[in-house]
Amino acid sequence: MNVADSEIVASILEGSGFVVTEDIDTADLILINTCSIRDNAERRVFARLKELARLKKRNAGLTIGIIGCMAERLKEQLLEAEKLVDIVVGPDAYRELPNLVSEAEGGHKAINVLLSHEETYADIAPVRLDKNGVSSFIAIMRGCNNMCAYCVVPYVRGTERSRNPDTIIKEAEEALKNGYREVTLLGQNVNSYNWNGNLSEINFPKLLERVAAIDHRLRVRFATSHPKDISDELIYTIARNENICKHIHLPAQSGSNRILELMNRRYTREWYMERIKAIKTTIPDCAISTDMIAGFCTETEDDHKESLSLMEWAGYDFAYMFKYSERPDTKAARNYKDDIAEDVKARRLTEMITLQNRLSAASKKHDIGKTFLTLIEGNSKRSKEQFCGRTSQNKVVVFPAAQAKKGDYVSVLVEKSTSATLIGKIVG
Repeated sequence: MNVADSEIVASILEGSGFVVTEDIDTADLILINTCSIRDNAERRVFARLKELARLKKRNAGLTIGIIGCMAERLKEQLLEAEKLVDIVVGPDAYRELPNLVSEAEGGHKAINVLLSHEETYADIAPVRLDKNGVSSFIAIMRGCNNMCAYCVVPYVRGTERSRNPDTIIKEAEEALKNGYREVTLLGQNVNSYNWNGNLSEINFPKLLERVAAIDHRLRVRFATSHPKDISDELIYTIARNENICKHIHLPAQSGSNRILELMNRRYTREWYMERIKAIKTTIPDCAISTDMIAGFCTETEDDHKESLSLMEWAGYDFAYMFKYSERPDTKAARNYKDDIAEDVKARRLTEMITLQNRLSAASKKHDIGKTFLTLIEGNSKRSKEQFCGRTSQNKVVVFPAAQAKKGDYVSVLVEKSTSATLIGKIVG
């Protein structure tokens, strides 16, 4: 979501005469796009501000701004931080940036963190900032209504609102026209997408199929699905459309029903497992990834073991795993004590990572001998003699460069693997 927001901000500012630069030393305006999901992200922002102090001393006219979720949550604190920040702008106020920059250039601190019930930036064509020119992101909705106990998103991004599907289709068509071969539809919970137009109601499966129908050369991904909302309609839609990628990110967060209830996730372990079974039955080659939290409030060793057992049962292809980080003003912060010792959280997280490394290695090993249609993203990091691409299942493949180029689809036979990468050769 932050990448998509940065591209919207770049578009708004370019319309006012700004030009994006990759040389920070020549910049007149530096904006740090922030996230408040975890404490580590916020700490990095304050560290980054200290690094920018040298630029501010060298160039008194430099304007520094904080935008995004952290801006909304810590507005006063940010304006005081190192006395460096001139602008603080929340995620629904990006249209005001040109005016706020002018205000800051006049010597005043500028701030707008008001949340909106309508803003989706649907009419703004983003400036693509990605480097590979192959994959791009399209935000289809903003905000979240789920109110998970640990999550700050509803407080810093507001309530859910879906974007007009016609503007989404237009953006995807423009991406294809400009050479992109893959789009990822983004939302805090894409399953909740719903647009009531004059003629019909469009839910997420219908939107997904409309984007896929633009052109068979355009791959379509999405993130993120909430387990309580993943429907049979969505699963069947993925199954019958070859260019909708066979990968579903389905955050479990915990394998314990007691912890899931405390988290206000609104599903049970049994419901989650039934959804995994439905996916694997209908889309046998579908990769499934997840998010897991170690050490949520009151989590016992038995709760932790249930998370490990769910991971083992699901056989996740990959996972994002984190120690619980209490976020101020959330339901968990207001009602539960963060009572799991840091060393216990760290040990439980290590156990999760160790297990997932084994599961990821097994997943990759299972692909040996199979052939996958792979989208070339460019040269591998290690050698210009090697291409790096991605399968429909979102697995990275490295293979010798041949008579092909970035943005091409090629069939790759997997010959060996590591826990993170498939290794093969172009065939056919």
